[in-house]
Amino acid sequence: MAAGAADRRDPEPGPAGEKRILCVGLVCLDIISVVEAYPAEDSDTRCVSQRWQRGGNASNSCTVLALLGAPCAFMGSLAPGLAAENLPEVTARDFERVDLSQYKWIHWEARNAAEQAAMMRRVERHNRARPPAERVRTSVEVEKPRAELLPLMGLGHVVFISKDVAQHFGYRSAPEALRGLRSRVQPGATLICAWAEAGADAVGPGGELVHSDAFPPETLVDTLGAGDTFNAAVIFALSAGRSLQDALTFGCQIAGRKCGIQGFDGIV
Repeated sequence: MAAGAADRRDPEPGPAGEKRILCVGLVCLDIISVVEAYPAEDSDTRCVSQRWQRGGNASNSCTVLALLGAPCAFMGSLAPGLAAENLPEVTARDFERVDLSQYKWIHWEARNAAEQAAMMRRVERHNRARPPAERVRTSVEVEKPRAELLPLMGLGHVVFISKDVAQHFGYRSAPEALRGLRSRVQPGATLICAWAEAGADAVGPGGELVHSDAFPPETLVDTLGAGDTFNAAVIFALSAGRSLQDALTFGCQIAGRKCGIQGFDGIV
């Protein structure tokens, strides 16, 4: 769904009426230049190859969800050409057109926090009027350590924080960050922090701390989008009813597999 496109409608449910997962956030064009070695500062380096691919955190996560077999949809601003400038962010008014009954899970890439907070509160109002089986689960990824984004941690049912955010607060490991930042999420929420080669940790609704080691590939090929892949795989597993431990391990496995290939094709 493109923000501002009044004639766009929610996609139909998936196979056998299965509800979808919606990702809200950025889609962009990634231009990847491949060089023989990481260049020194202010040096000239010859490019071995270059490729263009669709990127953006929410877009990448939606791609991975689709590859994993989940019925899913993306909501963001789409450009008519290969490149565009100053595309508007999705607003709460745009989000009002979303038929929440079509979705079982909605994931936000934290960006325009005030508008996204209003979207998430709309979902909470929707849930209060529905029986548990019909409620929409929500998640939010807070990747950038920007002050205006941090309140979104208190609104999602599942909250992903980055290593950068954890280090911004002075934490030196994922378990330390989870213990220190747990008070910022709502009661009953799950807080998750991936820490690159150290794997990932999470604290569940009951306060239990779970950990998964990383699963690095035999040959490191491409880490672009690994975090988005991890988020998508965790959401996929949790939305299917798997335990937090299973979801965390699955996320690390799929993220590791992604690091061994270019792009996302072949991830499953």
